[in-house]
Amino acid sequence: MVGLKAGCYTRTMPDPQRRLIWLTVYTVAMAYLESAVVVYLRAIYYPEGFSFPFVLIEPGMAAIEVGREAATLVMLLGVTAAMSVDRWEWFLAFCLSFGVWDIFYYVWLWVFLDWPPSLLTWDILFLIPVPWIGPVLAPILVSVALVVGSLLLLRLKRHGARLRFSPTSWGLLGTGGVLVLLSFILDFRLALAQMEPLPFRWGLFAVGVTCGVIGLGLGISASERGSTGSDHADPWQN
Repeated sequence: MVGLKAGCYTRTMPDPQRRLIWLTVYTVAMAYLESAVVVYLRAIYYPEGFSFPFVLIEPGMAAIEVGREAATLVMLLGVTAAMSVDRWEWFLAFCLSFGVWDIFYYVWLWVFLDWPPSLLTWDILFLIPVPWIGPVLAPILVSVALVVGSLLLLRLKRHGARLRFSPTSWGLLGTGGVLVLLSFILDFRLALAQMEPLPFRWGLFAVGVTCGVIGLGLGISASERGSTGSDHADPWQN
């Protein structure tokens, strides 16, 4: 909202619910653009339909594709920074937007191409810093966790709770993230060698997700209690 006060131009942020609605609209639209680009790429490199083994594209085109993915992350970081009032809100808004974007990317692919035929269909998930590969279900589960977790924490924050994540919570979240990432990239060399991927490492993935959920649960519990005492002050609070 825009107004004039004492001869000065002032601007106040819209209410949180309205900001989240527009952020969701933005990320769904971004997912449309992302999936449309992939439709074009598949028409060029997979005219018979996408499947493994991995098709290697020329280095110049590969560099552009990596740059496109990096630019997508910058766009999400930029819009969430512009709509946030502190670092916690920025972080949670980014997690929310990333999750919504990833889920609707597959929704739009299904609308355009009737793909994937199954949630267990394998896909090239990301290219930075190396190719991520795995069944579609895996990134969707991560994205659902990001959306649910960020909404829960944003709701707590809106109701006045001070978000407090201990080193243990952050350690579990970080460990979980690393394990999930490893489940996607450990076999990237097989993809680059144009070989069929090995069975997905569901065990490693499940341990990573479990660590992340426990870390999130501990953080939510501490925030709901609003405890101090032995809890460490969270440097992200302001």
